[in-house]
Amino acid sequence: MSDTRNTYRGETGRKGGDRVESPSGRTDNVDAALLRKVLDADLTRIGEPLARPMLLVLAGLPGTGKTHFAKRLLERLSFLVLETDRLRKVLVPSPRYTPGEHRRLFDACHLLTREYLALGHPVLFDATNLTERFRAPLYQIAASLERPLAVVEVTAPREVVRRRLRSREAGLDRETNSDAGWLIYCRMAPAWEPIVQKHHLVDSSADITPVLEQVVSWASQTDSPVSKSILGNSTE
Repeated sequence: MSDTRNTYRGETGRKGGDRVESPSGRTDNVDAALLRKVLDADLTRIGEPLARPMLLVLAGLPGTGKTHFAKRLLERLSFLVLETDRLRKVLVPSPRYTPGEHRRLFDACHLLTREYLALGHPVLFDATNLTERFRAPLYQIAASLERPLAVVEVTAPREVVRRRLRSREAGLDRETNSDAGWLIYCRMAPAWEPIVQKHHLVDSSADITPVLEQVVSWASQTDSPVSKSILGNSTE
């Protein structure tokens, strides 16, 4: 779930793109309109959501196992998944991982995260989310809509990550949408910032079931106030 490839720079800026009128009459971002077609099709396949409207944010370096965690969770709960690696290739079939491309992607994804949460859908936002500056827009979206927020940081030992990414580079990992390899991981790792938001930490090289169960329990609650709905037993 990489955020960008050019040393993963530049998840900043809210300049927006060209504007069009959406079918509902909203002034819309062209990129968001393109991604919405894909996500609306996903909603049709998902059917009735099995969770209340909430935002679940996954964070972690490439190869740490975010996709695996998400897939296991989706066996239990229905979330609309905004996976930035997948959606990047909807916008740009042959991505170059430039800061401008990155900005387009995240402007559109943040707009759509807000939109789908406002419409009552549970959203899983799957990206590297490298620093708190990158995570802040997601925190702000959940707070402004008064939607419950949970943050899960996915990690794995460095050697495990190296083996996974070497396998990806060899073309053996056919399920991933990410192009990030071992070199990208090594470039990004020094820039990783601790998550200051209360969150849960899971090592994907071990048994992830306990954290999955806590996420399912949290998501299944129907009457928890937003202020107490931030998942986790890991703090600063």
